Amino acid sequence: MASRWIRWPEPLADAAPTARGPLAYGGDYNPEQWPREVWLEDARLMQEAGVNLVSVAIFSWARLQPAPDQWDFEWLDDVLDIMHSHGIAVDLATATASTPAWLTTLHPEILPVDVDGHTLYHGSRQSWSPSSPVYREYSLALVEKMAERYGSHPALAMWHVSNELGCHNVLDYSDVAAIAFRGWLEARYSTLDELNRAWGTDFWAQRYTAWDQILPPRRSTAFVNPTQQLDFARFSSYQLREQLRAEREVLTRITPDVPVTTNFMVMGDTKAMDYTSWAGDVDLVSNDHYITSADPVSHIELSFSADLTHGIAGGEPWMLMEHSTSAVNWQHVNLQKRPGQMRRNSLSHVAHGADAVCFFQWRQSQAGAEKFHSAMVPHAGTDSALWRGVVSLGADLVSLGEIAGSTVQAQTAVLFDYESWWATEIDSHPNNEFQYRRRVLSWYRSLWEKQVGTAVVPAHADLSGYRLVVVPHLYLADDSLVSRLTAFAEAGGTVVVTYFSGIADQDDHIHLGGYPGAFRDLLGVRVEEFAPVLPGDTIHLDGDVVGGPSAEASGWSEPVALVDAEARATYVDGPSVGWPAISRAARGTGAAWYVTTDLSDAARGELVDVLLAEAGVTAIAQADAGVELVVRRGADDVEFLFAINHTDDATTVEASGTDLLTGDVHDGSVKIDAGGVVVLRRVAQQG
Repeated sequence: MASRWIRWPEPLADAAPTARGPLAYGGDYNPEQWPREVWLEDARLMQEAGVNLVSVAIFSWARLQPAPDQWDFEWLDDVLDIMHSHGIAVDLATATASTPAWLTTLHPEILPVDVDGHTLYHGSRQSWSPSSPVYREYSLALVEKMAERYGSHPALAMWHVSNELGCHNVLDYSDVAAIAFRGWLEARYSTLDELNRAWGTDFWAQRYTAWDQILPPRRSTAFVNPTQQLDFARFSSYQLREQLRAEREVLTRITPDVPVTTNFMVMGDTKAMDYTSWAGDVDLVSNDHYITSADPVSHIELSFSADLTHGIAGGEPWMLMEHSTSAVNWQHVNLQKRPGQMRRNSLSHVAHGADAVCFFQWRQSQAGAEKFHSAMVPHAGTDSALWRGVVSLGADLVSLGEIAGSTVQAQTAVLFDYESWWATEIDSHPNNEFQYRRRVLSWYRSLWEKQVGTAVVPAHADLSGYRLVVVPHLYLADDSLVSRLTAFAEAGGTVVVTYFSGIADQDDHIHLGGYPGAFRDLLGVRVEEFAPVLPGDTIHLDGDVVGGPSAEASGWSEPVALVDAEARATYVDGPSVGWPAISRAARGTGAAWYVTTDLSDAARGELVDVLLAEAGVTAIAQADAGVELVVRRGADDVEFLFAINHTDDATTVEASGTDLLTGDVHDGSVKIDAGGVVVLRRVAQQG
């Protein structure tokens, strides 16, 4: 698990308020896009903004190696020297993210291939197959050159492997990938008999008698074998992880004292990389996050992604490696951020465990595909509201310096599982409009709105510190997970499991005997057959736990037979009319709840109130709706309460402490301006 942090150069470390160093502030710096005379101006402006860390050389391979046997490092030498002389640390990339044109021309077998057999050519980025041994050879040669040249440079604070691994090339169906896939399968299953068992190949005459008969799940006549699809997803994540590990091995061999990271993409629908398995391969977890500008509650998705990143990091502080100062360039309509939104977004990440706030990018490009992507220095220059906001945010982060290294507090947890995400969204299911992340997020949103501390953690995480654990749509479940959840409930915890959980094992084989499969005994229920609901149809429930009669739901239902559970809400109409919709089973001194449908926001909110009361979880503070509350706890019995007002009205939070952003002392209540942020330093609260 990630355990090291940025190796700050001495001047920055010596001036920091904690032994961990300052909160990091900066962004991607691409000086090769600009004339040399701009570089010194950049360094001066970075100092003005309070920037102390920049990521350099992310897309510089073509500049650093303009031909197979030609190298040019002099310009990068100058950049690192300028940064160091201005007191700015460097997160130095290995520059392997995108191949130069000469390489894919010389070795076209490097290029990835899509599911339909189309080669994806040079001209964008990441035009390489994660399975290509040729790419691996050339990329590691570059990494070795970088480590040897810059490993002892005084500006070097950390290594940045590649960039957003798998953003565009994770699923490669080429012949090169086919060979690697077979090797991965042979290592996993050892024999074809075991592979045939795991894949259920006696269905549709898919049985294999030789390894070279196996292909990636390319486009076929109908549904491709689901376990083959699941294994290909596992393989694809693994191949990128192997590239990360190969680059890390070179770096740690040459520069063992320099921490290594790579930027994850825990956001939106990015699902192809299982970051829970990657976390142990970096010294500190970094993440890129971009909001969907048209989403009216994008701030809740941001909090969810930040909490998931924190969970992937094992509860350690993490880096926000990229986000945007304003608009991006890749959504259908790219809305600018509203006044104060950049600050709220940034400080929300800090509230949820980030000890670094960095952007893409430092200076907005004049050319290229991302020229309309916002940056710290916009096209309008420094005489702009955006630049003034960048400078102000830098000052905020200096004021918050003592927060570095503190830990996020939570009494509730939501389980998240990448493999269940993959398996759930494979085709040929009872409802093929299933969207795993959106449904998990809906439960998180209900907890966020109740202003309780909520963690988002991998399914294998330790649950001992929580009172309430939500298990939404965890399709793949093994005995170990069930045993841990059972023990949690019996010891006094409250567990809530939602439909389509525990259905299959790790081979995507159904747990026989009735649904919800692996969770039947824990939940005290048995279901013989699913009863999905057509899109657009609304069904209704009756029960005090969902606000009384006529509570709304949609998407799914189940005729649940109670074994040793009690009904807490019943279907009033729909395909499961008269059957229990929500049940509760007493387990030891705790309980296990089962929810068989997609509750409306209102009904889910009512149920969450009941669950929190049963678990003994209360709000962090008294505040109006739309105010985000998070607590980070530091040493010496001190904690930091973040109160972020996402509304257009001023509000009041019932809390006391000293606002680190203003120095104001508050006793009993604190007023927060519309769209404002308060961070209170106070004595740690009990409970």
